[in-house]
Amino acid sequence: MRMAEDSELHAFLGHANPTILLHAERSGGDHRLGDICDPAAVAAYAREREIDLAMVSSDEPLAAGVVDALRAQGTTTVGPTSDGAEIEWNKVFARELLAEVAPESVPQLRVARSPEEVAAAIASFGPTPVVVKPAGLTGGKGVKVMGPHLADHAAAHAYALELLEKGRPGEGILLEERVDGAEFTIQAISDGETVVFPNATYDYPYRFDGDEGPGTGGMGSLSLPGTTLPFMTPAHYEQACSIIQAVIERLGTLGRHFSGVMNSGFFATADGVKVIEFNARFGDPECMNIMSLFEGSWTEVMRSIAAGTLSQADVPLRREASVVLYLVSPDYALRAGEAYDFTLDRDAIESDGGHVFFSSAVALGASGYRTVGTSRAVALASTAPTLEQARARVTGWAERVPVLEWRRDVGDGAYLDGLTKLVAAGARAA
Repeated sequence: MRMAEDSELHAFLGHANPTILLHAERSGGDHRLGDICDPAAVAAYAREREIDLAMVSSDEPLAAGVVDALRAQGTTTVGPTSDGAEIEWNKVFARELLAEVAPESVPQLRVARSPEEVAAAIASFGPTPVVVKPAGLTGGKGVKVMGPHLADHAAAHAYALELLEKGRPGEGILLEERVDGAEFTIQAISDGETVVFPNATYDYPYRFDGDEGPGTGGMGSLSLPGTTLPFMTPAHYEQACSIIQAVIERLGTLGRHFSGVMNSGFFATADGVKVIEFNARFGDPECMNIMSLFEGSWTEVMRSIAAGTLSQADVPLRREASVVLYLVSPDYALRAGEAYDFTLDRDAIESDGGHVFFSSAVALGASGYRTVGTSRAVALASTAPTLEQARARVTGWAERVPVLEWRRDVGDGAYLDGLTKLVAAGARAA
């Protein structure tokens, strides 16, 4: 959407996303449907349309080398090459690099590549609860934690073996200590040297209210007018920013091209921050928080990134709160599911100052839509001077959309108070 405000937008995409199609058409551009992980096909489309400036901002195309193909033919491109994006698609590599530049931020970790190594790793943690993670890309849906997802170490062992069997040969899985703290993310924007740090965001990565149900792609997210969140200190924010800076600098010294956005996830704890993961592109839904507050030209930001001249002044943000709420099919994250038809008055929401971002949905008519696949259908975003106001606006719009489901506690003050108490309890224990 931001790219279409002052440029002609041409999009290569996997399905007919109504938001992208609308803004491409309004800008005078067009779109093509195809395999977004086919570097040759994407590069050919860019040549055909004589694209001046491209941005690749999805995990699988980055891992597949789409940026590499665009850069190889001379298309100016924002986004990391495949080896730069390895910070996301190979969690083992990410943890090894992090151990070099910020070892204090790494939870206790074991990598296992065989059933025997899984058993030894589980035993090495003793009574400490663990988290089991695939090494590769999972769309935010492959991580399981003892407590909410896994009953005990035996269940963690079984799930680790399941992931090992499903993974690529030699890829391995990660087992690490469970960190008790409050999660936050920072959508750092970089040209490979300079890094601009927007406000921290909070994501809701479980399917149901109260963080019940399976882990999912985020069901919603928020940010506050300042850089931190209620459960964070300025020191948490500053430490997280310094870690991101160090990781980007290290990628550069390794000759791994990184530009664009490093969406970085952390735990705020009594002992500082612990790293959860790095993503080599905007986070979903946290990107919508930042872009809803952004007041500049994203095309010019992209030009600055590509030229290596990015500065803080290029990314002005309004000092307001933002809330993003995802609406999903009743089957989301629970079963394979079916297609669901729903209605949504996009014009009414946008005329009320909101933003509508379709994800896994296609248009059926003026206000009719159908869910596609098994991912989230559509996100609604609002900004306002206070978090309470932004939340009231976005939930009011969601109430008018039938069929789809959403978390009712996104942006809820009591929920955030619970996170603040969680971090404070860790401080007292320490």
